[in-house]
Amino acid sequence: MHEDDDVLALIGDIYDASLDPALWTGALEDACAYVQGATATVMSQDSAYKSAEFYFQWGNDPKYLQLYQDIYVKLNPVLVPTLLYSKVGDILSTVDLIPYDEFLSSRFYKEWVAPQGYVDSIFTTLDKSSTGYAFFAVTRHERHGLVDDATRRRMGLLAPHFRRAVAIGKVIDLHKVEAAALSDTLDGLVAGMFLVDAGGRVVHANASGHDMLAGRSVVQIIGSRFAAFDAPADRALTEVFAAARVGDAAVGLGGVDVPMSARNGERYVAHVLPLTSGARRQAGVTYAATAAVFVRKAALDLPLPIETLTKVYHLSPAEVRVLFAIVEKGGVPEVAPMLGLSEPTVRSHLQHLFEKTGTNRQADLVKLVAVYMSPLAS
Repeated sequence: MHEDDDVLALIGDIYDASLDPALWTGALEDACAYVQGATATVMSQDSAYKSAEFYFQWGNDPKYLQLYQDIYVKLNPVLVPTLLYSKVGDILSTVDLIPYDEFLSSRFYKEWVAPQGYVDSIFTTLDKSSTGYAFFAVTRHERHGLVDDATRRRMGLLAPHFRRAVAIGKVIDLHKVEAAALSDTLDGLVAGMFLVDAGGRVVHANASGHDMLAGRSVVQIIGSRFAAFDAPADRALTEVFAAARVGDAAVGLGGVDVPMSARNGERYVAHVLPLTSGARRQAGVTYAATAAVFVRKAALDLPLPIETLTKVYHLSPAEVRVLFAIVEKGGVPEVAPMLGLSEPTVRSHLQHLFEKTGTNRQADLVKLVAVYMSPLAS
């Protein structure tokens, strides 16, 4: 198949997986082949708890996945920089977050990455919280080489569709949905669900959707058209409805997550799932619908604790890495090999941390981080 045909079919598979989690393995295998890598994974990591959760994956060695969860997530030198510097939708590789020579010198690389023959990875951030993030990643083996421009281009084509599929999967709680009975199955959702045609006319709504329309606070019907009270959101939705008629790929970045404001100032978000391709097509044909719209309350967007700490004390990226390594491992002799740095370099960064934070003991730095990472911190 031509590359364009490949990516169109792959995007359709990604959206089908948003309704049936059993399809994720196949979608990830094809995505891995398209991006050109050895493994593909949808997972999350938490910097506060130093934990990792693998939601869906293909190509990974189960033994190494377990080792990562048990040991190496705590030693991963890109965990904190990713939380600190990446934004949802960003496409990043290892060198975007840490100097590659430091990565090669780290315990994480020597003990977990290199034994598997991996050399690099490329990922896109799907979601972020105050202490963690979810992402889709493709790992590159020695035979693939380091991430290059072609790799970034391919990941860029898939990234918005993974974001939309994962967001919708969260809304429907990852329960299997038969596409032919989509509307019936989703009627019990807490989120408002609307099936619309290319012109934005509502052809079906679930109970929560009818309540939203009746309340006339977040969404409404103007004439026969589904509309948001928030004018920018309404324009974005109108465009994505029209794009959905063309197919999955045409939707692209539009409608991944459309922010909406209610009349009372509360914030909502809408996600649009095309219904013109793949296993979802039967539901669209049944209701003459081109897209399903999911509307839910948006989570409170608070500053990241790590970002706040970094800004308050004007810490450099290297100092942040040393700070969190000190918290995790405790001493300069242990931190140096973990980060792939010499002991004098770690001591120099540590001295700068003492000066900037007004502390003089490692124990004080641990307490400082604990205060900022606490969910009760302001």
